[in-house]
Amino acid sequence: MQASDPGTPGELPPGLPTLHAADLAEMPPPPLTLDPAGRPVDPLLVVDAGEFAELPPPVRSRAVAALRGSRRATVAVARGTDRIPGDLAQAVDLGLTAAPGAADARTVAVPHLGEALDSLAERFAATPLAALTYVWLLRQSAGLPVPAALSAESAAYSTLLAGPEFARWLAARGPAREPDDRTHRVVCTRVGDVLHVRLDRPARRNAVDAAMRDALVAALTPAEWDPNLLVEITGAGPAFSAGGDLDEFGSAPDPARAHVVRLGAGVAEVVHRIRDRVTMRVHGTCLGAGFELPCFAGRVLAAPDTRLGLPELAMGLIPGAGGTVSIVRRAGRWRAAWLGLSGTRVDAGTAHAWGLVDEVLDAAPAPVDGAEQSGTQAR
Repeated sequence: MQASDPGTPGELPPGLPTLHAADLAEMPPPPLTLDPAGRPVDPLLVVDAGEFAELPPPVRSRAVAALRGSRRATVAVARGTDRIPGDLAQAVDLGLTAAPGAADARTVAVPHLGEALDSLAERFAATPLAALTYVWLLRQSAGLPVPAALSAESAAYSTLLAGPEFARWLAARGPAREPDDRTHRVVCTRVGDVLHVRLDRPARRNAVDAAMRDALVAALTPAEWDPNLLVEITGAGPAFSAGGDLDEFGSAPDPARAHVVRLGAGVAEVVHRIRDRVTMRVHGTCLGAGFELPCFAGRVLAAPDTRLGLPELAMGLIPGAGGTVSIVRRAGRWRAAWLGLSGTRVDAGTAHAWGLVDEVLDAAPAPVDGAEQSGTQAR
């Protein structure tokens, strides 16, 4: 998709699918158009918040109802110093403003509206199936209990594993690398009533493979049995975790079994059950699972060099380690939408302002290389 001229920071780029707010009030929910192959043609819809704010209340109510009922992804934009009205912000999937320092959790401040919207349009054009699946999932996730929300995420993720967008990414990735010959994945040390768990795969930036997933579940099991046991989780090497091991992507024999494994052997629900006793100390790159899992913890401490992001959409997927549940509960579905749809990485300060981390530490942790440190190694 060719980018349009973004214009000045507060302007909307031409060519984007924008509906006048007054027209929304006079029509049924804007439909999603599909091509003969079932591919979405117009997945994104932009609404000007300034126009919406001028509508009389009854008309606004009808426009909100139309937005809520649409299967298209809806984005409200506020230009200049305008703010997005609360009823509009609540109805859409994402709110963008050019005004710096937006405090409303339903709104993301961007330096240039045109560039942000162009980027979103390009992402939707590249992977519309994954993008729409992500948006639809976020709409329902916040209202579900955590186990049910995780089930919904896993079902959606597993569906996309069988889709053409992931197949395209998998073909471009090429053959997987040789398996990691290290036999352990985490190191556990108990000091009194504190269990220290360290991700210990620094050569691969603590990428989470099946072995690490199983090792984490095993390491956390004692805390499920002992209500007095506190847990602190860290990562060896330059990054807490760069996310799922890309070499294992696409290795599930079929989507049905991928769904069962994700729910039956996943880490997210275990962390959630003991969240009040779990502290995660994150640093460096935290992508995908390395971002999603810490957000389940009751307390997240971030080093100044922390960068968090959700890269899955570019692979034709959505967050699959619980991010549509944990990030939504920390930062709201609107900022979760921005993180996943845009692929933007946020720094420690932004993460703290958004509630993704609870404290930014004064300094990065002392480097730990890994296996040579003392402790019990878990496979």
